[in-house]
Amino acid sequence: MTVPDRNPFLVAASLSGAADADWARAVAPHVDTALLGGLALDPASRAAARDLVARERTEFLPEDPFAWIDRQLGALADAPVRPGVNLRSATVEPIREAAERCADRDAVCEINAHCRQPELRAVGCGESLLCDLDRLVEYVGVAADAGATTSVKVRAEVPGVDLTAVADAVADAGADWFHVDAMDSEAVVGALTTDAASARADLTVIANNGVRGQRTVAEYAAYGADAVSVGRPTEHPVTLERVADAVRAWREGTLSTDESLNQPEASP
Repeated sequence: MTVPDRNPFLVAASLSGAADADWARAVAPHVDTALLGGLALDPASRAAARDLVARERTEFLPEDPFAWIDRQLGALADAPVRPGVNLRSATVEPIREAAERCADRDAVCEINAHCRQPELRAVGCGESLLCDLDRLVEYVGVAADAGATTSVKVRAEVPGVDLTAVADAVADAGADWFHVDAMDSEAVVGALTTDAASARADLTVIANNGVRGQRTVAEYAAYGADAVSVGRPTEHPVTLERVADAVRAWREGTLSTDESLNQPEASP
């Protein structure tokens, strides 16, 4: 396998109830982008988040989610990391307002089509957007029209969902990034990056899931990813540094796929 000639980067993926400005500052020495959130924006998504808290999940539930975005992005104005916010909403208008705030601070606006908790899916958030492509495209369109760098976070292995078709549709709507939780299907990244003539050819594909060091970074690089992201490893400094070193080697063209694919990686 060979590593494509790209300018790869490392993303700190959102962690519900944990990924705020303080978290972003802590990981800034190792990552290029830090996605805050996930943040519920409208009444239905906020009610679902409260239900999640009731069963002992951690969620961000500020009184005013838009003021929260302003405060958090403002706190990162001088940080050496590009911020973004991962957003959940059952309706489109809050996405527009949040995207405008992200655009004002050159922050990434990430639409959450990823979360699979029943409470969120029941109100049309998260993974349910993958099965409602018209609505997902509408969300992407308003975020892109607001001038924000627009990312879509998705999950592989959703029954009946063709991720390549989703990628083409959101690319046509103006998405810039396609942030893929590969689950246990790493080859899905290759399927997304092989057709240079497709609408998705200009999407930045960010691979997520199981990234722990040189071996996994090299695997996603070989599949054609433009970047990788880490979630829980951001809370484990040794693992995060190991991933950052691997991405640095990838960027410098010194990532050794043949050797690294045989090296075990400890989980955090």
